[in-house]
Amino acid sequence: MDPTITPQRLTACTVEDVKANQFDQVVGPLTDILMACVEQGASIGFLDTPDAEDAFSFWYGVSGSLVSGGRRLLVARFAGQIVGTVQLVLAAPANGRHRAEISKLLVHPDVRRKGVARLLMQQTETIARADGRSLLFLETRTGDAAEALYNSLGFELAGIVPAYARSTTGKLSDSSFMYKRI
Repeated sequence: MDPTITPQRLTACTVEDVKANQFDQVVGPLTDILMACVEQGASIGFLDTPDAEDAFSFWYGVSGSLVSGGRRLLVARFAGQIVGTVQLVLAAPANGRHRAEISKLLVHPDVRRKGVARLLMQQTETIARADGRSLLFLETRTGDAAEALYNSLGFELAGIVPAYARSTTGKLSDSSFMYKRI
């Protein structure tokens, strides 16, 4: 991560909706962010920090649903550098096309707590609303800083599932399931 990024300068951060044909241009930085977040203990499906090959494989798995339109991938950029990402999962059965799932909100550890996650979430909500979605839902590790962020954005707790996921330390952690009507 670029050491010149400062809290004051992140106000110029922008969010873009990555199209399938742009994916190859962003997969490298997304891989770096994924590896850095898991190394810091992020609960996003990995037990250990993935190597570059596993991280690339993860992202290329995401790219297939970009092509089908079942997923949107947003990236936050600052000074041309990708500093965060989030996914909006739109695919649903016919009776669920009013809802979407927020997935894999990742902000590089070097720029956390500077408004990047909030900006990504706000843009994701705008896209979901424009796509006719009226309900957003997500899952996060109970007690994480992300849970407080989601609360501040109007998400409500639907419930907590105990011992839902294993953390990078090997401990079983509770997960909070949250929703927001938009």
